[in-house]
Amino acid sequence: MDADRTRHGGASAPFVQLAAAPHRLMFFVGSANVLLAMGWWAAWLAAARWPGLLRMPQPEPYAGWLHAIVMQYQMLPSFFFGFLLTTFPRWMGLPDAARWHYVPVGVGMFGGQVATLLGALGAPAGVEVGVAMTLAGWAAGLCFLGDLLLRDRNRTWHARSCFAALVLGWFGLAAFGAALLGGQVQWIFASIKIGTFGLLLPVYFTVAHRMFPFFAGNVVPGYVAWRPMWLLAAFWALCLLHLGLELVHGYAWLWLADLPLLALAMLVLGRWWPRGRKPGILAVLFIGLAWLPVTFALYAAQSLVYFAGDGFILGRAPAHALFVGFFGSLLVAMVTRVTQGHSGRKMEMPAVAWFAFAAVQLVAVARVAADIAPDPGAWWALAAIGWLVAFGPWVARLGRIYLAPRADGRPG
Repeated sequence: MDADRTRHGGASAPFVQLAAAPHRLMFFVGSANVLLAMGWWAAWLAAARWPGLLRMPQPEPYAGWLHAIVMQYQMLPSFFFGFLLTTFPRWMGLPDAARWHYVPVGVGMFGGQVATLLGALGAPAGVEVGVAMTLAGWAAGLCFLGDLLLRDRNRTWHARSCFAALVLGWFGLAAFGAALLGGQVQWIFASIKIGTFGLLLPVYFTVAHRMFPFFAGNVVPGYVAWRPMWLLAAFWALCLLHLGLELVHGYAWLWLADLPLLALAMLVLGRWWPRGRKPGILAVLFIGLAWLPVTFALYAAQSLVYFAGDGFILGRAPAHALFVGFFGSLLVAMVTRVTQGHSGRKMEMPAVAWFAFAAVQLVAVARVAADIAPDPGAWWALAAIGWLVAFGPWVARLGRIYLAPRADGRPG
């Protein structure tokens, strides 16, 4: 009977397993787009640098803008929703999400990503449909998470911080959608900046503020967790200051936000770093965190040089220290950790995760250096291809896990 049930879509059928928990579905969606989105971008960059090798259409809007939107609003937020739809109820002591809460989020986010990439390849109205589907899936997630916040009696500030960033992100993506439908091109610029400093960086830092000292305290003897709420508030305020200056093109004054952000990043790295022996799956969190002071050192240097009248000498290097170095490293570290724990496996870094993490460090260095290299276009393409090499085996392993039952036989 069990075999028949499996063949006809029973409890262990792969796609039933995929919908068994929020992190399974949403991490699967995000993992697929890690390769799909960067595959398109790598091909476009290669075609732009070596036109005789490959031909790729120039999408509408411009490919570089579309790349920023896909990575900031479709790929990474899929992982955010997978994590937050799982942890919000646990942080607040409320019932877990049911399938009808998170399956619409997954359908909207995955359908939106696929439609957007088809639009990038020339499908009529693909980008517009993709943005609409993503906004719909995002809104479904906000409805469930917002309801939990209304029922929360503990004033869970980490949940409120993440929710505020997700709301800002929804409006940022809506601004991009409005620009597609005839709005001003400046809305695309605003959307991209909101995605970085209004959505991604606040969510990453909020999760780090809550979880990193907690993880370290569980495994490192004598570790004292330090996570004052003023730190989270100050980080939010400085992110919004940076965002506001970006939106009014106040590049010469960004150092007013970036130097304090550099100081905060150095402070948290020093206070959170666990001394002594630590397992690899913990160490990678703090190695990834080390990219944050590097990021703001580059941003501050860029702004001070601009203030002195020498222009953007570092190009997009500071942004990619953040995107590839910080976001990419912690993506591997956190998703591996959650996947190992929620699939009934040993809490460790498997070989493919170590490969992905180490390779991302190399890709980040290459992408940061590309903007000051003699042939930046070639290095951009090579860095994008390097991303695919780094993440390919890791994503393949994740896909197999999400489509299979837990290793320990437990539900979820």
